[in-house]
Parts: sequence; structure tokens; C-alpha cells
Amino acid sequence: MNATYTRSQLALRNGQDRPEIWVAYKGLIYDVTKSRLWRRGQHYEHWAGQDLTEELEDAPHTEEVFERFEVVGKVG
Repeated sequence: MNATYTRSQLALRNGQDRPEIWVAYKGLIYDVTKSRLWRRGQHYEHWAGQDLTEELEDAPHTEEVFERFEVVGKVG
């Protein structure tokens, strides 16, 4: 496992404050920077730099979507 990041550190990786675009899901942090769907830190009504665990319930896809992205750490 890579580094552990606080929620405040995750929040900075929102595509606005820093160039990285990260999201958390079930305690893991994923780098979605290269995804065309996350340009400028937003994907539909979801914002980067946040934990999306609860929001995924309303998504049209399953959690398998995260398998496409690199895990850069965990929320701690």
C-alpha cells in the first residue's frame, strides 16, 4: 500500500488546487487524473477530492470502474 492521506490532503487533489485528480472509495484513493471523464475535477455531479463511497449507490456503473485506476494511497 502506498501512503496514507488525510481527508484534507485528498481535498486538495481536486483538479483545481493541484493538478492531481483523486477520489476515494471504500478507504482507498484512486488517481483519476488521466480519465477524460474527470477533466477539471468533476464527473457529472461528483467532485474530485472527496470520498465517493456513498455516492456510488446512485451511479449507473458498479465499483468495478475503479479497477481502471491506480491506487495511490488510503484515507487515514
